[in-house]
Amino acid sequence: MSSSLQGSLSDPLRWLLGDHADGFLTEVYERRPVVARHEDPDRFRSLLSLSEIDRLVSELDFQRGMLVMTDSSRTIAESDYVAPSGAVDRGAVASLYGSGATLILNQLQQSHSGMAALCRSLESVFSCHVQTNTYLTPPSSQGFRTHYDNHDVLVIQIEGEKAWRLHDQPVAIPYRGEGFQPGVYPVGELSETFVLRAGDCAYVPRGLMHDAATSGDKPSLHITCGLIVRTWADVVLEAVSEVCVKDEAFRRSLPPGFANPGYDRAALGREFQTLIQRLSEQARLDHALDFAIREFVLSRESDVSGALLGAHEPLAAAYVARPSIWRIEEDGPDSDRPLRLIAPGGEMDFAGLDRAGLERALSGAVFSPGDLGVPDPAPVIRRLVAAGLIGAT
Repeated sequence: MSSSLQGSLSDPLRWLLGDHADGFLTEVYERRPVVARHEDPDRFRSLLSLSEIDRLVSELDFQRGMLVMTDSSRTIAESDYVAPSGAVDRGAVASLYGSGATLILNQLQQSHSGMAALCRSLESVFSCHVQTNTYLTPPSSQGFRTHYDNHDVLVIQIEGEKAWRLHDQPVAIPYRGEGFQPGVYPVGELSETFVLRAGDCAYVPRGLMHDAATSGDKPSLHITCGLIVRTWADVVLEAVSEVCVKDEAFRRSLPPGFANPGYDRAALGREFQTLIQRLSEQARLDHALDFAIREFVLSRESDVSGALLGAHEPLAAAYVARPSIWRIEEDGPDSDRPLRLIAPGGEMDFAGLDRAGLERALSGAVFSPGDLGVPDPAPVIRRLVAAGLIGAT
């Protein structure tokens, strides 16, 4: 990853959206689309390029689902470019692209360091999983018909131009399970049009019908960053589940005969209201929220580049935290349990290390091993390096 990209990702929303970053989370997010025009065709070139896409397709062993070909004007079967073994046929991909099909690289953050860094930086902003899809569309072509996505997207235009059309929002803030179904949702009235040029970025909230076609005589290369969020429904359901496990009233069966004609539904209604009241009295945010936080942090991917190279070398003179998401858990002063760090990939206990020392190591300020305040800092340093949480400066 280049130093210029690393610097840009210190404030990813500002880099992507410019002045639109001001108030974005409180006034724009999940509410309305926004287009950021930067008048700088090279703004996002440190992320990806057309030549790099050509190299990736020619060199990497893409399997079924990792690379997809699509065209709004025709049906392209997976078997047209994927062998029975699951391997992608590079020659078929090149031929389809040459005849107007869009090439899509799914989840490129799993194999591309720059894209992975972009996702990690956005995950720190949104506290949600961020994934990328990369689209290379030939001139005068369109990959998809009008549709909506069931996740919010940030659209980063790398090369070329793409003309976008926005329509109605048939499903307000859809859940992940409420994906677009062709023929079910009407396109609706055209509400906005714009052209994304190289160096521009747009935010499109989930549920908003849209389509996009290449504008001009050059191919279009853009990246979408999909925000895979947790909703209030997830937290509420977790809190309700906790009450239902602990309170035996919820374990009782429905009354015998409740499905028979003429059964006293009013009696069921009274019991239901009693249970709802018990829920309102017992449901608590803390445990449900802590569960969501813990699951989110543990499921992240950290940057462990350099960890193998330094595994058997003497400690460096100075270290600094890498961008990551973590949480420190600490029992009360009378607890025998050591300080515990919840971080991408797992939990780490640090006996003899106090919270101040660990927080200093993870603060983002340069520190020396001696700053940890423990007699032998080597085990702590090596564990943090191996987890991708810090690196030598």
